[in-house]
Amino acid sequence: MTSTTRLASPAELESAFQQELATDRWAAAETAYALALRLRDAGEWATSREWVKQCLQLLEGFPAETEDQVATKRTTVGGVPLPNYLHAGVVRERFGELA
Repeated sequence: MTSTTRLASPAELESAFQQELATDRWAAAETAYALALRLRDAGEWATSREWVKQCLQLLEGFPAETEDQVATKRTTVGGVPLPNYLHAGVVRERFGELA
């Protein structure tokens, strides 16, 4: 069976990020990750790198000693799948040079 979930546009993800940044910084980190992935997959390397940096910067403000502390709260953001755990190591592994 194919998925009928529409991928959010980068503009839609950025709008969601701006709203979350004011109310839920963890959700904003998840959205920054999704935006970086979406842009990387579209070949927009420079912009993707900026969102990787934004994600890493947000993650610095959260503890990362236990799995519970780094477990993502959502499975997808705007149709973009999230990893089960989100921390700097995962971001650097997934994005390589872009991180």
